Amino acid sequence: MGKILVLSPEKCTSCRTCELACSFQHEREFNPIRSRVNVLTYEEAGISVPIMCLQCDNAACVKVCPVGAITRNEETGAMVINQIRCIKCKMCINACPFGCTGYDSINRSMIKCDLCDGDPQCAKNCPSGAIVFREGNTANLSKKKIIASKFKEIFAGGN
Repeated sequence: MGKILVLSPEKCTSCRTCELACSFQHEREFNPIRSRVNVLTYEEAGISVPIMCLQCDNAACVKVCPVGAITRNEETGAMVINQIRCIKCKMCINACPFGCTGYDSINRSMIKCDLCDGDPQCAKNCPSGAIVFREGNTANLSKKKIIASKFKEIFAGGN
């Protein structure tokens, strides 16, 4: 089993360092709008949640891509977009239940977390440990599925 990103929303301080690290890694600029991770803040609940691709085992983005442009990198485990093959139909944006695929209007390309080729800068730079990159095990995968389930309920309007 490879490494996976593990989120602990209860540790997130909403510092947004993950967004800055991500945008700098991919775009060489500190611009949260161009980040592949977004921090959602729920003011009334006093919590923040880093939202990023969970590299799903049965990824909806892969299923809907009409040209097969999204595939798993066997080395890193990340679902990656082949920008040459991609036709920018944006079906992957609509398919992702967590809203983790986006469109970069500056580069005119689809974007999603690619785990920074196995060295995710969001986790590396998270000062509170809300995002960590560790070996996948049964406990980590269970936690990932629980968090994904809660996100799905929130985004689907279940609560």
